Amino acid sequence: MFKLFTYKTPANFTAAFREFYITANLKQVRVLSIAILAITLLTRIIAFIYYEEAIKITRYSEYSLGNWIQITGAALFFILSKFALTSPKWSSRNKKNLTLFFIVFVLLISFGVSYVVSTYNTKNNLTVFMIGIVTVSLFFAIEYKEISIIAAFVVLVFVLGMVIPKITFQDKMMNVFAAITLAFILICFSRYSYYFKSHHFVKIKELEEKNIKIEHLSTQKEEILASVAHDLRNPLNNIEALSGFLLLENENNSEAKMISNAAKQAKEIINDLIETVKLDQSDLKTERQDIASYLTKVIQKWKANTKREFLFIDNDIKADVYLNSSKLERVIDNLISNGLKFSSEDKPIEISLTEQKDKVGIVVRDFGIGIPEELKEHIFHQFSKAGRQGLQGEKSIGLGLHISKRIVEQHAGKLLIDSKENEGTTFTILLPVA
Repeated sequence: MFKLFTYKTPANFTAAFREFYITANLKQVRVLSIAILAITLLTRIIAFIYYEEAIKITRYSEYSLGNWIQITGAALFFILSKFALTSPKWSSRNKKNLTLFFIVFVLLISFGVSYVVSTYNTKNNLTVFMIGIVTVSLFFAIEYKEISIIAAFVVLVFVLGMVIPKITFQDKMMNVFAAITLAFILICFSRYSYYFKSHHFVKIKELEEKNIKIEHLSTQKEEILASVAHDLRNPLNNIEALSGFLLLENENNSEAKMISNAAKQAKEIINDLIETVKLDQSDLKTERQDIASYLTKVIQKWKANTKREFLFIDNDIKADVYLNSSKLERVIDNLISNGLKFSSEDKPIEISLTEQKDKVGIVVRDFGIGIPEELKEHIFHQFSKAGRQGLQGEKSIGLGLHISKRIVEQHAGKLLIDSKENEGTTFTILLPVA
């Protein structure tokens, strides 16, 4: 509770929050003045329709005068608030003052209604005045100094309200007590509202600043990755070429083989890094293709370059999908490479097509060592913890499946996994049918 009275907006956000709440307060003035105007006009129309009955109401003339004051004041504040929100000539101080005058207006009309209804005895009926106080407290963000002045104004209004009615000293003391209580309630509610709005504003601004930093760091990361990857490819090409010449002279040169394999692996890592950067920077261009024909060409390429057995089951599915040929081929190549990496040479790789309502599935299955349960949740993460050595010692930095998932999602599809240890792994690419 004490924190509400001592809270201040952090210094680095004070100016921004002040500008924000000055505008927000003015918008509240506009909305509330419309509401007051609508209610008071409706009351005036009803009184006009049922005029004969209305004039019989006790103190009708006072109600009528109060109604005209409310209509005039609400209309005036609506026009001024609308003008203040759109005109660049209005200074922040003038906007702030307009809000404070409106707050005083709301308190005065709510007190006036309550005062007349209670037969000029402020202790008899405080309901309407309480509504005014709650409205002011919760709808507006007001500085501590300003709300203290307004609270003092509430006490003054109550004290002046004792002049008209002839009441006992005891009633006067009760009115003073009621005034102080209402002023305290006004301050408490207002400080709570101010604290909540300021705290919320600060949190949003802090998130915005963090997002800017994250975006900046992300941009730097992408630039560094692209630069390093590009600069490393050229010397690696030279190393691979030189090791190739050495192998041409002597196929059994183990050192040359080691250099060549290391260069190829480094190039694959660099290509993965470049692909990661490209995925963040470009939109995917696709074209409509028959999925069975497309998949047949990809599998034929693999059959021509490896001795492993490939089983292709198309299930007589004829479906067109929108795809980027090179990108989707990279995904399928990665899934097949994983199958080869984590299954023995006597086990086939099975590729099949399935249909699921408006989607077509490309299923790549191996019969290898599978994926441990604790690694499954990390399998698609960037630089994944699930990266493991293949059966022949192949290394991975955990980018392949992350890139594959991103590419499939760019195709408006999903990449699913089902795996059991020592039974194999099944990846399913679900793509929408064209």
